[in-house]
Amino acid sequence: MATTVEIDAAAGTLEGRSPADVLAWAAGRFAPRITFATAFGAEGCVLVDLIARHHLPIDVFTLDTGLLFPETYALWRRLEERYGLTIRAVHPELSVEGQAGVYGAVLWERAPDRCCEIRKVAPLRRALSGFDAWITSIRRDQTSDRSVARVAEWDLRFGLGKVNPLAGWTSEDVERYVRVHRVPVNPLHARGYPSIGCMPCTTAVAPGEGPRAGRWRGRGKTECGLHARLPLAAHGLVLGTPEEASAS
Repeated sequence: MATTVEIDAAAGTLEGRSPADVLAWAAGRFAPRITFATAFGAEGCVLVDLIARHHLPIDVFTLDTGLLFPETYALWRRLEERYGLTIRAVHPELSVEGQAGVYGAVLWERAPDRCCEIRKVAPLRRALSGFDAWITSIRRDQTSDRSVARVAEWDLRFGLGKVNPLAGWTSEDVERYVRVHRVPVNPLHARGYPSIGCMPCTTAVAPGEGPRAGRWRGRGKTECGLHARLPLAAHGLVLGTPEEASAS
């Protein structure tokens, strides 16, 4: 396990380096105890391409909430076929139907933070428990929580190293890489969905809106909790009982 001092030093050294260089450092330092969690956004597809292109020994998985778009599931299969790698599925403990039985139907409408905790944050915490570092595809210009992300940092929420190879990239950088290398991406991007999550909580954005305006529309929420800078308790989020969820 790396120390915070080591990761801080690496962050300074790696700042401004290419994503390929950052990934090579991460694989060299942490493999085989390093993993990449992709949600199949364009940024995630870029990193899958780089991992496969450079034959890096990095585990890859996705959080299958059971609520992804059909286009996302199709892209998942296409990436595996294109690059000859396996993208593992990590599932919540409760199926969508099981969650409805315990907490009531459409929890994402009544308590979206709680739904994200059950279907994304808790599964990610379990998935990362056997690793020393994880890789994300976040960029600093995406949200205020992500604006201070370093190329390498210590993840206080999950207790391991966190590597953000695309932290300094812009959406134009991503689009250019996708175009030049013909990287498969979600067709929903071309239909007005710059940021894609679960079907019930994702809508297309209108001209002039921010790229994440379609996520949890109307709720003042832009993060599912995976990349928030503070512990969930600091935001006042408590998973709560099924009875409390039903009353929400």
